[in-house]
Amino acid sequence: MFIAASAACGCAPTLGVLVGARLVQGLGAAVMLPASMALIREAYPDRVERARAISVWAMGGAVASAAGPVLGGFLTLLSWRTIFFVNLPVGLVALLLFTRIARSPRREAPLDATGQIAAVVAMGGLTYGVIEAGADGFGAPRVLIALGLAVLALIVFLTPQARGRHPMVPLDLFRSRGVVVPLLGGFAFTVGFYGLVFLLSLYFQELRGLSSSATGLAFLPMTVVTAFMNLVAARAAERFGARVPIAVGLFLMAVGLMALCVVPQSTPVWLMAVLLVPVGAGGALAVPALTAVLLDDVPAERAGTASGVLNTFRQLGGALAVAVYGALITTDFLHGMRVGLTISTVLLLVMAAAALTLKRPAEVTTPMKETRP
Repeated sequence: MFIAASAACGCAPTLGVLVGARLVQGLGAAVMLPASMALIREAYPDRVERARAISVWAMGGAVASAAGPVLGGFLTLLSWRTIFFVNLPVGLVALLLFTRIARSPRREAPLDATGQIAAVVAMGGLTYGVIEAGADGFGAPRVLIALGLAVLALIVFLTPQARGRHPMVPLDLFRSRGVVVPLLGGFAFTVGFYGLVFLLSLYFQELRGLSSSATGLAFLPMTVVTAFMNLVAARAAERFGARVPIAVGLFLMAVGLMALCVVPQSTPVWLMAVLLVPVGAGGALAVPALTAVLLDDVPAERAGTASGVLNTFRQLGGALAVAVYGALITTDFLHGMRVGLTISTVLLLVMAAAALTLKRPAEVTTPMKETRP
């Protein structure tokens, strides 16, 4: 679905077709990402090996996200359509590799149609309401209707989750700190990271007059560091436990965002590119550990569900970041950008403190090896 939708995006003759194809692309990604984490949980029952595998998995996503502005900036020199066509060869290779994977165990369960539809309506209404509030204010009738619909849909969603025999999201998942902290931490990370990429992409081009390719290059140092730090994250989690890299990573992101918030507009672009490095490094340090804590805390048969909830929190964070920050910059770009970065900083600092409340890892003892005389 994702590959076919990417091809449709690249071939779209009108804006309406492009938006529709992007919707299908999002559906494909939403199904794919949680399943990839469930496959890791299935393939690596050992906690330490699973943490290493998650770091490699996270490296792929982090590098792709950070490299998007770089690669996209250069591809648009050829045509904006190429930014969608680049997905095709990668996706086809992934499909080929899937033919070598053993079939996963299955557990029959009916679809929670009420919960599924209500969740989509709730998140869609919330995102639309926030976006439109930036243009019309929160008192506008369509904004109030959208936000009211989101609240109503949330109530409809929670009812079958609490009382249904086969809920889409069992509410007892949220009783564990090992689930709640990764979910909120993933939300805060996405608000900070995607909000930053959104804001600075506009800032570099609109206020500093950079081309799309030059804007992409400004993100390059962060991309390189992100790739390296994902591999460091697994070793850090092994040595100190997951809570240390989570807390340190989110704190590093907060420091980088606050530095970008206070520098003057005349700051050289190269220095702003350097200030992006702590944001990428911190996110790369925190995300693998957050994911590992979540998958360690749930039984194997719930890995797909927990991964799906984590992905939902992250995607909702990204959508709200773009919506809220887009609304903030409509009147005064610089002021709005600084307010947005400050919001992200506060969220990250709160979650860094919350990460320190996670349980310390149990000490693992290994028998001493015999040595020959």
